[in-house]
Amino acid sequence: MSANEDQEMELEALRSIYEGDESFRELSPVSFQYRIGENDDPKAFLIEISWTETYPQTPPIISMNAFFNNNISSAVKQSILAKLQEAVAANLGTAMTYTLFEYAKDNKDQFMENHNPINSTTTISNIISIETPNTAPSSKKKDKKEQLSKAQKRKLADKTDHKGELPRGWNWVDVVKHLSKTGSKDDE
Repeated sequence: MSANEDQEMELEALRSIYEGDESFRELSPVSFQYRIGENDDPKAFLIEISWTETYPQTPPIISMNAFFNNNISSAVKQSILAKLQEAVAANLGTAMTYTLFEYAKDNKDQFMENHNPINSTTTISNIISIETPNTAPSSKKKDKKEQLSKAQKRKLADKTDHKGELPRGWNWVDVVKHLSKTGSKDDE
């Protein structure tokens, strides 16, 4: 069988196996995500597997770069990826996406034994403190906005309707003047 036929058969099998499973997500016909553990589980993680053109003869691309995994240290991610790569090497040449997802589910506790959740509040406060200086100058620029006097506001309000839009044809006089000036030059 060709790689494309193998991929089509595996895609069909994955769709039927994981139908209705909230942890499984098909990003594209060659890219899949699976959440290992429940949403509220601090040791839950997300694996993304993408097939290459020659998969399953060549290994798939396995990633843990999803936002869901931000609370996992890079050392733990590397450890999980290394263990999954061992499973890939053992299954090379066969359809292995289901096998990899199940292997990760079966070994979740072992994979996450060294996991200490990264304190997300610290990360957020660091981001906020870094961005705070950038937002301060922009607020000063807003203060320099031109202020209209009461008379200017009234004049503007008289020109516009209740939605703040100018009435239809408000500049027709200017257009007529312009056309009369340009039209008179053509007549000469």
